[in-house]
Amino acid sequence: MLDMPNRPALPPEIARRRTFAIISHPDAGKTTLTEKFLLFGGAIQMAGQVRAKGEARRTRSDFMKMEQERGISVSASAMSFEYGQYRFNLVDTPGHSDFSEDTYRTLTAVDAAIMVIDGAKGVESQTRKLFEVCRLRDLPILTFCNKMDRDSRDTFEIIDEIQESLAIDVAPASWPIGMGREFVGAYDLIHDRLEIMDRADRNRVAESVKIDGLDDPRLADHIPPGLLAKFREEIEMARELLPAFDRQAFLEGHLTPIWFGSAINSFGVKELMDGMGEFGPPPQPQTAAERQIAPEETPVTGFVFKVQANMDPKHRDRVAFVRLASGHFQRGMKLLHVRSKKPMAVSNPVLFLAADRELAEEAWAGDIIGIPNHGQLRIGDALTEGEALRFTGIPSFAPELLQSVRAGDPMKAKHLEKALMQFAEEGAAKVFKPMIGSGFIVGVVGALQFEVLASRIELEYGLPVRFEGSQFTSARWVQGPKAEMDRFANINKQHIATDHDGDMVFLTRLQWDIDRVQRDFPDLRLTATKEMMV
Repeated sequence: MLDMPNRPALPPEIARRRTFAIISHPDAGKTTLTEKFLLFGGAIQMAGQVRAKGEARRTRSDFMKMEQERGISVSASAMSFEYGQYRFNLVDTPGHSDFSEDTYRTLTAVDAAIMVIDGAKGVESQTRKLFEVCRLRDLPILTFCNKMDRDSRDTFEIIDEIQESLAIDVAPASWPIGMGREFVGAYDLIHDRLEIMDRADRNRVAESVKIDGLDDPRLADHIPPGLLAKFREEIEMARELLPAFDRQAFLEGHLTPIWFGSAINSFGVKELMDGMGEFGPPPQPQTAAERQIAPEETPVTGFVFKVQANMDPKHRDRVAFVRLASGHFQRGMKLLHVRSKKPMAVSNPVLFLAADRELAEEAWAGDIIGIPNHGQLRIGDALTEGEALRFTGIPSFAPELLQSVRAGDPMKAKHLEKALMQFAEEGAAKVFKPMIGSGFIVGVVGALQFEVLASRIELEYGLPVRFEGSQFTSARWVQGPKAEMDRFANINKQHIATDHDGDMVFLTRLQWDIDRVQRDFPDLRLTATKEMMV
C-alpha cells in the first residue's frame, strides 16, 4: 500500500484524490469529527449536534432510523467533497462492534485510515481490532487524539500505549498545551505554528500564530507561564525520545503521525485534514485474482464493497457502493458485470454526501460512486470495460450468534424470504436455509444486529417478525471434493444448510462437532471466513 517509485505519474485528477475511512471505538467522537470534516470541506453550513434533541440529532452520516435514535453509526456511508486542492472521499464506518463486518469490508475500499482515540481512554478494544485489519492491508494510518478539552491522560502515556499495544511508531505532528479546562491549544510541530482554541465558537477554526521556533518570546503572549515551561520541557523530551515524521514509513504502515485536538470545538481538525491532503496516499493499485490494477490504467474498473437497501424509503432502492480502481468513468458508460457476464448501462450513478446524493457525471479512480439497482449487484462484484477480473480480499465472516426467525403472519413466509435474501446480499446478516425443515436461520456478529434487522423488516416490508433461540451456536463453510461433500451432507443432514449463494454450510452446536468432522472427513475444510470473490 505504498507509492512505488517506478510507477508512472498519476493523472492530476487521480493524484489529488484521498480516499480514507475513519475508525474508532464507540464514543471516541468519530461522528463529530466526520461532521467537522464536512463543515471545513464546505459540504455543510453548520455542524449539528449528535446528542441534540429532535431533528437536529440526525447527523449527516447517520441516515438509518435506528442510528438516529441511538446516536450510533450502524452502516458505513461515503461522502465526497473538495478540500483545498484535494478531493476527499471519506467513508464513515460503524463504530459499534456489533457491525464490525461492515467496517472490515469498507477498509478494502480505502487507501488510508484515520484512527480516533479518546484522550482519557486511550486505545480501546474495538480500536485495536480495527487497527489489526488496517495492518493486514498495510494501510497508512493517521491518528487523532480527541477530547483534549476534557481531562485526559498524560501525552507521553497516550503515545506509549499506542506504540506498545499496536506495535507502531508514533510521530507527534502536534503537541497539546495543557488539558481539560487548562487546554489552550496545540503546537504544530511540522509547520512550527501555535494553534489556539476558540472556546467561544465551536464551529470556528482557531487562530494560528506563526512562531519562530520554541524560543520565540511571542509564545508567552498566548500561553500562561506555568504551562509554557512544562510545554517547552515536554517538546524537548519528545524530540529526543520520539521519531520525527517520515512519510515513507507512514505510507508503508510502520509509523503513524498523531494530532491532538477537540473535534467538538473544531480544534485540530483542520490540521488533520491538511495532513491527510499533504501526506496521505493518492489512489493505490487494487488486487484482483488475475493481476494488480493500477489507478492510472485507462479502462474503467471497480468493485462493489457494500450494498445498502432502502437508503431512501420512498423509493425501495438498493444502492451498490463501488470503489473505482482505475480509469475515468463517465455517466452512461456500459460496463461488464463480470459475475453475470452481462453488460450494464450505468445511467444514474450517484455521488454521496451522506443521505444526500447528486448525479455523478464523471468519476475517477479512487472515487466511490453509488449505482442504484434492483438486486443485480452484490458485494464483491466487479465492473470492467470487458476484462474478466475478480477482485480479492473482501471478507465474509462466520456469524457468532445464530437465531431462527418467524414471520408474525405465517401466510407471509414468502415475503420474509425475500426480505432475508435482500439483507444477506447487502451483507447485513448471514441467512442459512437448513436442508431439513422449513424456515431460516439468521446469523450475525453482534446481538444489536437482530434488533436492527427486526426493525428494518417491519419498517421496509410491513412485516413484524420474531427472532428465537436456535440449537446451533456457530456456522462453518464446507469446502472439498464434491463426492466427499455429498457423503458428508447425507450423514449430517440435521446440521447442513446453504447460504444465500447456495454454498454449503455446517451448523454446529459444540467445538466437538467441528473436531469430529476434521477427524472423520480429512479431505474437507471447515472455514470461518469466505472470500466474497465472484
